[in-house]
Amino acid sequence: MTTYTFTSKADVAYAEIRQQILDGTLRPGAKLQQYELADLLGISITPLREAVRRLSGEGWILLDAHRNARVAGMDLEEARQLFETRRALEPAAIALAADRRTDDDIARMTDALEQLLPVTREWGESALAAHRAVHEALYLSSHNAVMIRMLGDLWDKSDRYRRMGLELPDGAEPRIRDFNEHHEIVQHVIDGAAEDARALALSHIDHSLTATALQRQANADQSG
Repeated sequence: MTTYTFTSKADVAYAEIRQQILDGTLRPGAKLQQYELADLLGISITPLREAVRRLSGEGWILLDAHRNARVAGMDLEEARQLFETRRALEPAAIALAADRRTDDDIARMTDALEQLLPVTREWGESALAAHRAVHEALYLSSHNAVMIRMLGDLWDKSDRYRRMGLELPDGAEPRIRDFNEHHEIVQHVIDGAAEDARALALSHIDHSLTATALQRQANADQSG
């Protein structure tokens, strides 16, 4: 999960609203009750509106001419583009990680794996946070600051669609395979097997929650 350093009340409001969008507390299309949110956060309306403008600029919030704010809807075209970008970028970063990992990187990846849970509805948010921690440890091991930043942003923007995939009734088997693949990818990186790490990372993405959700929606559109 992305870590924020709060330097202002607007930063606090930004992080809180964004998290509520990600975890589904604020649903797509929901109207933001800005004065109520400000009261709950113990801040004035000015920093809250600053946070809302920032979220609007990043595409999380829609603002109308009267400064009313709603949570942006789910956009499957955006989900597809995010998925395609991750598919192009992440395997390359993981291959770099296999070439560049340090002892500290290995310790970070190993620690993250120890917290990993199967990403199922049963484990919910805890599993999603642990899942992300493993991927972030892999990204950091690439020692490419541009890739790390881009992949972090992709992960942020994809989180709502990832949760949509979590709701699909596919049973436990795909999620256990996903769980096991994390261990295999990390082992390839530790072993310095860049091409094996790249190939498995690509397959892993192709069977991810976002990929499952996109495929299910494509099938529904065809049948409709």
